[in-house]
Amino acid sequence: MSRFNKAGTRPATGTSPLVAQRDPGTTTYAGAQGTGRDLKTELFLLAVASLGTDTFYETGGQRDDRYTDLVRAAAVAHPVWTAGFLAWLRTGASMRTAAIVGAAEYVRGRLEHGSEQPLPRRDHVTEGTDSLSYSIATNRRVIDSVLQRADEPGELIAYWTARYGKALPKPVKRGIADAVQRLYTERNLLKYDTASKGWRFGDILDLVHPAPAAPWQGDLFKLALDRRHGRDDVMIPGSLPMLIANLQLRLDARGNLAVLGDRERLAEAGMTWEDALSLAGRAADKQALWEALIPSMGMMALARNLRNFDEAGVTDESAAAVIARFTDHAQVAKSRMLPFRWLAAYRHAPSLRWSYPLEQALNASLSNVPALDRRTLILVDRSPSMFPGYHYSTANRSDISLADQAAVFGAALASRAADPTLVEFGGESKPIGVKAGEGVLKLVEKFGQINGTDIPSAVREHFAGHDRVVIITDEQTRAGWLPSNMAADGGGREARIDDLIPATTPVYLWNMAGYKPGALQTGTNRHLFGGLTDQSFGMIPLLERGRAASWPWATYPEE
Repeated sequence: MSRFNKAGTRPATGTSPLVAQRDPGTTTYAGAQGTGRDLKTELFLLAVASLGTDTFYETGGQRDDRYTDLVRAAAVAHPVWTAGFLAWLRTGASMRTAAIVGAAEYVRGRLEHGSEQPLPRRDHVTEGTDSLSYSIATNRRVIDSVLQRADEPGELIAYWTARYGKALPKPVKRGIADAVQRLYTERNLLKYDTASKGWRFGDILDLVHPAPAAPWQGDLFKLALDRRHGRDDVMIPGSLPMLIANLQLRLDARGNLAVLGDRERLAEAGMTWEDALSLAGRAADKQALWEALIPSMGMMALARNLRNFDEAGVTDESAAAVIARFTDHAQVAKSRMLPFRWLAAYRHAPSLRWSYPLEQALNASLSNVPALDRRTLILVDRSPSMFPGYHYSTANRSDISLADQAAVFGAALASRAADPTLVEFGGESKPIGVKAGEGVLKLVEKFGQINGTDIPSAVREHFAGHDRVVIITDEQTRAGWLPSNMAADGGGREARIDDLIPATTPVYLWNMAGYKPGALQTGTNRHLFGGLTDQSFGMIPLLERGRAASWPWATYPEE
């Protein structure tokens, strides 16, 4: 009879790419001895935690300055890695602002360092991902890679000119021109070329002079220029049927608002829900309007307007069309909505008819969270620094705090795990009961807020021979202390995770805020991750099978 060589007993020997080492000169913001990160790790953790707003321990300005310094340094020291990272940041992690700012600073850093020449192209391309080949490290390709929506060329130009003046370097112009070819369509002209923008499509065309990809796009470029320069009396050519349909629908709506209830005409005209509501005004039949708009609305727009649907009294038939979208895993994945967006939709939706479909959509957005075998301790940080408050805000532009984002991931892990122990902690800690079949959204409702932050005490209280430990936190713990009988010198000293969890037990820590100091030292069975998506959670089984986990984009030999 086998007593020791059983499934699941092989020690985890895989390595992960993020590196943090204990630094005697570094402390967490709460005073515990901390760890420092290498350049790639600090940049990654900060970027995936988002930028631009205040957090508990840093202002938005401080975070932005730290980010730009890190990107510039990485662009020079690791240009290929950084180029791949920025492309993934926009397309894989769905982080718009960080990717756009990062691309601008990448180019600026390389130009100032004299690195404007392209790197030599290498024959080997990992996994055939041509878009992430060595050629992406050219400044032009980096700019193009992060521009994935038609309003983003204007965002990048606005950032560059505000920071560095009106003169755009050639690589920036050429990268934007490449993106304009991909992104400027009839629908996008209607949606994004609005008077609220400082940089209109026409301004960008005047600046970067892109070549049209087809005759119809040449006509579109000319029309955008005419609009920008006040030449509104020009005829729309027949090569642009959506713009013709849009103009005709607006003319017809002046005398008959009922035409806005024609879903086919709305779709043919590329009418956004914002434009349709504005055009309809208060006199419109909101129920008919929403029911006409629903078939052509995007996933994010549907999730944000559930309350409006209920208040307008949309029929169960129309609601079923929305529900079908939410329960289609392929469409949820294509939408790239971050998991916490579904939690926000759930909290704002008044009707119970949306609850289960939103649970399904949330689960689809968390598809990479594994079903862990054996015993798993899951510690979720609910301390004040994870919540919004009067002098600070979350690390994202939503009403979903870092604490709730952490709770979503913790609840998802617990709902899938074979034998989970789910715990919320701050200065104290409390188990969260997990019932078989309980949904993630219901589990999140059980969490509260706890003053203080003490990771060592939470580990000491709840680790009891678990097979793995997952900690979801901002890492800003206060110092915990070992009893005198545990310290090697017979006196009390500050406790560390390694003092409390055997070296053979893997620890996976998710950093949610991207602060510079941390608490976990990485190494064998000690793994650090970060971000607001579920992608990294899929690395747990990989690491426990003894395989090395790489960065979540194509990898190359070290530069």
